[in-house]
Amino acid sequence: MANDAEILCELRNVGKEFDQAGGPPLRVLQDIDLAVRSNEVVALLGPSGCGKSTILRILAGLTKPSRGAVLYHGEPLQGLNPGIGFVFQSFALFPWMTVVRNVETMLEAQGFPQGEVAERAAREIRVVGLAGFEEAYPRELSGGMKQRVGMARAFSLEPEMLFMDEPFSQVDALTAESLRAEVLDVWTPKDRNPRSIVMVSHDIKEVVFMADRIVVLDASPGRVRTILENSLPRPRDYRSPDLLELVDRLHDIITGMEMPDGAEGAGAAQVFEPLPHAGGGEIEGLLEYLDARGGREDVFRIAADTGREFGHVITATNAAELLGFVDTPHRTVVLASEGARYVKATPAARKAIFREKILELLLFQRVRAAIQESETHEVDRDYVLELVAMNLPSEDFEATFGTFVNWARCGDVFSYDEITGVIGSSEETQDTA
Repeated sequence: MANDAEILCELRNVGKEFDQAGGPPLRVLQDIDLAVRSNEVVALLGPSGCGKSTILRILAGLTKPSRGAVLYHGEPLQGLNPGIGFVFQSFALFPWMTVVRNVETMLEAQGFPQGEVAERAAREIRVVGLAGFEEAYPRELSGGMKQRVGMARAFSLEPEMLFMDEPFSQVDALTAESLRAEVLDVWTPKDRNPRSIVMVSHDIKEVVFMADRIVVLDASPGRVRTILENSLPRPRDYRSPDLLELVDRLHDIITGMEMPDGAEGAGAAQVFEPLPHAGGGEIEGLLEYLDARGGREDVFRIAADTGREFGHVITATNAAELLGFVDTPHRTVVLASEGARYVKATPAARKAIFREKILELLLFQRVRAAIQESETHEVDRDYVLELVAMNLPSEDFEATFGTFVNWARCGDVFSYDEITGVIGSSEETQDTA
């Protein structure tokens, strides 16, 4: 157990409420006790609405709590926390500035002398692997490269603590894996800052890979449900049995929070079905192909006839089978009665059938229920990402979200605004609800 001298910052009995126009205050956090110790990675994990980002902002001094104490090195925090660097989910770069100026501007704002500004910026740009891109603008960079700029900016301050708010959710899976390892490489040496990392995530595998302590939060209002100590030795392997066992343990905790025993309709356990990453057009094409060939064909022949890579054919077949459109005895793909009904239907009727089938899947049911319960009849993209990450921890949640949106549009179940990240009921679904 760490003693008080090892605690860098701390929340004691913290609560937070936000005023709502014309209504009672919205209670977001309740009785939060949390200490960040030296030389550790702390991850905040929990369902949408549990206040993970609010906790991070209170620790950073960006948001004031409604009650309770925020301490930095044992003293009440006044204003912004001077010991942190922040990496944001949305990159937060100045689009009119080059890579090097994005980093230098942060250092200049902290009052570093010009010579040190240039030296620190150049060093951290090299550390994050962007040497040669110093004069590039954000519009010329990939999502992963933009986040590397954000990391370089944070590292250049040599902060005592690095705060990260879902920093890898906007990049592809391979880039995210690389960035996680690079952050840990910077943190590991004990002769330089950051001494500790506090991160918000909805990715169970990510927190098990990175964190020494995992703080699991309940929602409505946010409360600490449990704190798991992660003693797995570093470096960690995503495929190791011990890591996967802890992933499963966390999954069971989260599932118990999301779907408690004794819920309505108890009986056979409800299971979130993984979504094969095939678009609605690919599924429709497969059904039409089978219909034109008497309703059945060997899967290898389908790949050869359509010129599609075999793995793509298998994925489309799995998607069609999940929706009840085909059966797959041995190597044969057989058009089921529901698939035949779909092929013979008008375009409008096809859309209705597709909507009917995807609303049999638990992920779509849960999102639809959340939208119906919301006062705005909308949910945020992160709500779906967290549902996937919590209930399908072995899946690529970004790819699953892409499939979710594609299928929702094909069935006209939900609308999705890619700019705001807001998901809502489509007009047709609202009219027929």
